[in-house]
Amino acid sequence: MSNMHNPAIILVSPQMGENIGGAARAMSNFGLEDLKLINPRDGWPNNKPSESAAANSAGALDIMPPVEVFKNTADALKQYHTIYATTARPRDMRKPVMTARHAAQDIADKQSQGLKTAIMFGGERAGLTNDDVALAHIIITIPTNPDFSSLNLAQAVLLVANEIFQATHKAPETQTPLGGSAPVSHEELNELITRFETELDNHNFFRNPDMRPTMMRNIRNALTRANLTDQETRTFQGIISALIGNKVK
Repeated sequence: MSNMHNPAIILVSPQMGENIGGAARAMSNFGLEDLKLINPRDGWPNNKPSESAAANSAGALDIMPPVEVFKNTADALKQYHTIYATTARPRDMRKPVMTARHAAQDIADKQSQGLKTAIMFGGERAGLTNDDVALAHIIITIPTNPDFSSLNLAQAVLLVANEIFQATHKAPETQTPLGGSAPVSHEELNELITRFETELDNHNFFRNPDMRPTMMRNIRNALTRANLTDQETRTFQGIISALIGNKVK
């Protein structure tokens, strides 16, 4: 992924190597690669990931650039223009509060201007301190069940990373893969519907002549709504041939 759409993910005082690895895996799932740590309790001995961090990263730490480790938050943030702090708790600070989805678009907009961005996540025990949040320009909150709002650290990274990916990769909301087939042409579909009608006539399906127009309209609507491929249409033609006793060529 281009660095223009690659905010740094900064884990502040993470406690468990498993969550560091899980966060790295979540980042790689969605094209993020700049991971920084501040005072990790474990999971990063001698500037290398612990076994638990490596195992839970599922290989992500092997393909990411080297993870930088800092002693304090201020040092880790020096190079960034806009900093986001994730927190579920209300803070007595006057800062913009965004959902992860809105923040993801804000990050994309700022990076299109050449600005560097970073997102801070707090440790498992207590999250970010007020002093950490004070260093941020914007707060990110993830709407959750108010009766059970605590998110696992790696889960929080996953949710935010997914929103960033969605904001920077404009995938269609709905799509239907066609494989090696093509959408059926109107002519081919009309031939199928006409054949249906002919064979239904031949087998006395329309016992009430007054209902025939409505029934045929329903059949046409159903087959049109199905968005058939050319291969599916040929299959239906073969089914009709088999049902009326013709050999399928």
